[in-house]
Amino acid sequence: MTSINFDDFLNKPLTKEKLESYKDAFSPFQKLQIARHQLRPKALDYINGVFSNFIELHGDRMSADDQAILTGLAYIDDIPVIIIAQEKGKDTESRIKHNFGAPKPEGYRKVLRMMKMAHRFNLPVISLVDTSGASAGKDAEEHNISESIANCMLFSFKMKAPFISIIIGEGGSGGAIATATADVVYMLEHSVYSVIAPEACSIILWKDNNKAEEAAKALKITAQDLKKMKVIDCIIPEPVGGAHRDHIGTMIVVKKAVLKSIKTLQKKTVYSLVRDRRNKFRKITTNF
Repeated sequence: MTSINFDDFLNKPLTKEKLESYKDAFSPFQKLQIARHQLRPKALDYINGVFSNFIELHGDRMSADDQAILTGLAYIDDIPVIIIAQEKGKDTESRIKHNFGAPKPEGYRKVLRMMKMAHRFNLPVISLVDTSGASAGKDAEEHNISESIANCMLFSFKMKAPFISIIIGEGGSGGAIATATADVVYMLEHSVYSVIAPEACSIILWKDNNKAEEAAKALKITAQDLKKMKVIDCIIPEPVGGAHRDHIGTMIVVKKAVLKSIKTLQKKTVYSLVRDRRNKFRKITTNF
């Protein structure tokens, strides 16, 4: 493993050769820092960079519009799709607006509404996952967030439209899997996906938040570990130096992966699409 200055990799201008030498040299906890980098592309960047003619659809038709989740209709090339995206925000103002990417029950009800639309009109669903977890606030619990998450997962297993999910940054707990029970689950090379944030795991298991690095290693949160365990289907390589250094290059590889999956899934019959999606997650649960 190459000896590196991790802070240099994250923030300083470096030559392509130097960045290449850092490839595969990161610990799971360092991967987490890359996934959380403030300059890493967020959901809105992908909506504007990969798709066209995005029309946002607001609200859950019951109570409110949760801006932690953005949904709507768009095109990728000439293919109409439905987008479900978790947006964290980039600065203090936008992070507050989007609740730091932590969806509330109304956010997941909005997701369910869009899944039902996709099911009715046979529109492919593209999910962009980037959350440390669902909202843990008092109001979220009072409005039964666990049920809203479960309903999204339940409906996804009978939805008749193709479903593609991409973990673009941090995929945390049920807040992520509610929009990631898909036919194809991608992870960007330096993204992470876990049942709990390493910091929270450290506090629960060791009563010490200084054990987060050890927890990250034990949780197997990296794309590389999860591909080996067949929890995800494919890793999307990031440009040299990470997605935070090359937004345009990242959009190009993500768009290529999405188009390839849509065309493959659209060749399936509805029966085989739903059957294979269900069997895929049954195998995951029986592997552990």
